[in-house]
Amino acid sequence: MPGPFVPNRPAYPGFFMEMDPPEHTRFRRLLTAQFTVRRINQLEARIEEIVESHLDEMARARPPVDLVSMFAMPIPMLVICELLGVPYTDREFFLDRTETALSLGSDHTKSEAALGEIVQYIADLAVRKRAEPTDDLLSGLAADAELTELELGNIGMLLLLAGHQTTSDMLALGTLTLLSYPEQLVKLRADPSLIEGAVEELLRFLSVVHIGPSRTALEDVEVDGVLIRQGETVTLSLPSINRDPAQFADEPDALDVTRAPRGHLAFGHGVHQCLGKQLSRIELRIGFGALLRRFPGIALAVPPDQVRMRDQVAIYGVERLPVTWPDGSAD
Repeated sequence: MPGPFVPNRPAYPGFFMEMDPPEHTRFRRLLTAQFTVRRINQLEARIEEIVESHLDEMARARPPVDLVSMFAMPIPMLVICELLGVPYTDREFFLDRTETALSLGSDHTKSEAALGEIVQYIADLAVRKRAEPTDDLLSGLAADAELTELELGNIGMLLLLAGHQTTSDMLALGTLTLLSYPEQLVKLRADPSLIEGAVEELLRFLSVVHIGPSRTALEDVEVDGVLIRQGETVTLSLPSINRDPAQFADEPDALDVTRAPRGHLAFGHGVHQCLGKQLSRIELRIGFGALLRRFPGIALAVPPDQVRMRDQVAIYGVERLPVTWPDGSAD
């Protein structure tokens, strides 16, 4: 199984994000048929329900509360579990192994083992869904007899990890960022119609995938005067790309919720662009919008320098985010 940073090795069966066409095209086409815009848009009402339910729990709690455990983590996890058809009750199993797999302190053996356990779990579940399909994405994939159990396991593992970790980190880190830029928060609260553009700006500004992706040159190529030889691997810096002054000329290092940040690469580009980008956008738009509406007085419960960051993992985020609000200010 793949670890987070092991260049120049063959892709594992079904691990389509590391494949080139035509192999990549085969898996991408199968997933596109399942990951339709219609299907994702149909989830919107359910996402609103999930968000409001978790905010109800927050409102009943006595502040301060940890926004990560009560809001940012469970919402994307529940959404992707329901979409795939994976029991949400097994979330601790996935979260524990995801943490090990993405940790920069884990050696490749530990990362392989953690991801391998998720793959085996998904593969076993896919076998059961082939026999007794339900109305979910994994059942739809399992209906394709050409997909092997290992391919289904790897595909499901990728979708599960990508479907919860990045969005969870964006919800928590995005909230921390807005609370740290009060002038931007004021603009967003004054004009809720800015929320869609604000989501794009936060995606650009934060770039939570802060290490990678990696690419291996298939032939010698020169980039900005630097020769990259065939077989050499380079790691791209999405935070640098998303603050490139050639693309974002107006103060690229500043957060501006009124900006129209066209061209950011938070979801990648080309044939490898994130399949779940629209789902993530919907979750972020609904999540941020409802949080700010329901908790107009929300604030950090600790000084900013005491917020514990997840900076030793491949996807940047917040470990814990203690927040509070004045009595009676929660809707």
